[in-house]
Amino acid sequence: MPRKKIPTNEQPQPFGERLASLRKEAGFSQRAFAKELGISQRMVAYYEGQTDHPPTQLLPVLVDVLGVSADELLGIKPITTAKASRISSERLWRRFKQVEKLSPADRKQLLAIIDTFLERAQLAKKSA
Repeated sequence: MPRKKIPTNEQPQPFGERLASLRKEAGFSQRAFAKELGISQRMVAYYEGQTDHPPTQLLPVLVDVLGVSADELLGIKPITTAKASRISSERLWRRFKQVEKLSPADRKQLLAIIDTFLERAQLAKKSA
């Protein structure tokens, strides 16, 4: 026997709006998100504004990049707030994994740049 759907007063959030919201919470611009997915920025704009259905071939990649389950991405289950706050740190860890693949000289240069930014932030914090 099929399950009966219980009507609710809330309208479900359209897929495009949900995708845009998750992308922004993860700290991606459309361009950066497109690069992460391996598609054009124009396609990201299309998925966020013009379509009600996710691209099935990109669904696994979207789930991975955004750090949510397919059910959450599709609006079947609500997105937990703990998961939403964790998304941006996952993006940072993915970047660090890419840095590990660089040559030792490139890693050393990148770490020097990161150290410079961290020192500047600490100085700004102390002077404030």
